[in-house]
Amino acid sequence: MKRREFSKITLTAAAGIATLPGWATSSENYKIRLGGPVLKKYSDPEEWISSLKELKYRAAYCPVSQSAGSTEINAYREAARKADIVIAEVGAWSNPIDPDKKKSESAIDKCIKSLQLADEIGASCCVNISGSRNPEKWAGPHKDNLTPNTFDLIVETTRKIIDAVKPSNTFYALETMPWAYPDSVVSYEKLLKAIDRKQFGVHFDPVNLVVSPQVYYKNGEMISEAFKKLGKYIKSCHAKDILLLDDELTPHLPEVRAGLGNLNYAVFLKELSVLKNIPLMLEHLNTEEEYDQAAQHIRKIAEENNIFL
Repeated sequence: MKRREFSKITLTAAAGIATLPGWATSSENYKIRLGGPVLKKYSDPEEWISSLKELKYRAAYCPVSQSAGSTEINAYREAARKADIVIAEVGAWSNPIDPDKKKSESAIDKCIKSLQLADEIGASCCVNISGSRNPEKWAGPHKDNLTPNTFDLIVETTRKIIDAVKPSNTFYALETMPWAYPDSVVSYEKLLKAIDRKQFGVHFDPVNLVVSPQVYYKNGEMISEAFKKLGKYIKSCHAKDILLLDDELTPHLPEVRAGLGNLNYAVFLKELSVLKNIPLMLEHLNTEEEYDQAAQHIRKIAEENNIFL
């Protein structure tokens, strides 16, 4: 090999490594698995896979409910495997720390069954919020949410759910929330350590951590910090956007479709591309057109930054 050719290759490789996040331990970049819900009705695994391919998704939400039998679950799991589709998550949306004991017990039972389904179908994770002490709104703010006692209750409840299932193919994860733990990268680190379960993972939704103008304008830095400290535990991510409205005297930060806000997708995608097979899931939109527009925005940012989807 001529010296000029060798130098060119060496410089190119060095440039590639320099663009990696500082926390990354591998120089390999992976294709991001963009996914979202299938709004078109399907009656079997073949129709489900066909819809996913039509949408150009490489990840999907769990296609069956808790009431599904083993035969149906196995059929969808095998269809996903053959089509190289990652089933990203099973939602266990409920309030396992509800102050009403009966409601809390019912929610914990739902979480256990959801985690069992996630383990059987081979989903990346089973995801829920940690819960709320609000007796009126299952995911609402409350003065007791961000307290040491509630932190301990979350640890106890999460361990109970994981220990009841002992999953081997999936993880139980908590979605980041602005008014409930984990409400920051720091509190998620503390939960990981306190819960101390191998099958407890991280579900990362950066929009839910944008809680002030300061974070809004520096959300790229927040995202980088999250991947640096939590990256190896991340099992699934949500894709949406956030906007700071300037027509009020107090901060108003509504969630919007990807592409209509200020979330730093260039940083988000760059950090995510270093992790292998982690789904990036579109959510909270109403129509196929809106999901298509959100996907187009993410694909455009990825293309501009030489990131593969």
